[in-house]
Amino acid sequence: MKKNLLTAILMTIATTILLGVIYPLAVTGVAQMLFPRQANGELIRERGKIIGSKLIGQEFSGAEYFDSRPSAAGNGYDAENSNGTQYGPTNQKLIDEVETRAAAARKENSGTPVPIDLVTASASGLDPDITPAAAQFQVPRVARERGMTEEAVQEVVRKYTEGRQFAFLGEPRVNVLELNLALDRARPMR
Repeated sequence: MKKNLLTAILMTIATTILLGVIYPLAVTGVAQMLFPRQANGELIRERGKIIGSKLIGQEFSGAEYFDSRPSAAGNGYDAENSNGTQYGPTNQKLIDEVETRAAAARKENSGTPVPIDLVTASASGLDPDITPAAAQFQVPRVARERGMTEEAVQEVVRKYTEGRQFAFLGEPRVNVLELNLALDRARPMR
């Protein structure tokens, strides 16, 4: 019995050191060497200051910016509370929220169908991307507010539209943070 207990304790210590310290340090080291940008959260810096992460959505205030997908994470885009609403498709609260968002979007751009990703939150509540259709829907407002032509704004949207990964995975998407930063560089707001 003593021998089994001693073996169990030594095995626990050995596996804790191996799998709890050595393995994580090795994986972190390899990731830092091979994929440093990704391993550090794909942080975006402007003039030495961290603006945000390409991987986590954030809210933008002001009509001159493209809007991200709505967030249900905590108080909105809260990485510590990553979560969707957990409402089913027939939940009245979800239906009311979507209808309210759709009505607001229609006021902005009447006559154009509202893309679904502008009125529904993602499962994580932190989605950094919108569909090209959602970006195109917002072009008239952003162009008007920035004093730019719609064609100039559409050109920036095209430049920041990413295709499917490996040509077959996922859907085309536009990273909202990168798009808004590019617009700020092209036409800074006062």
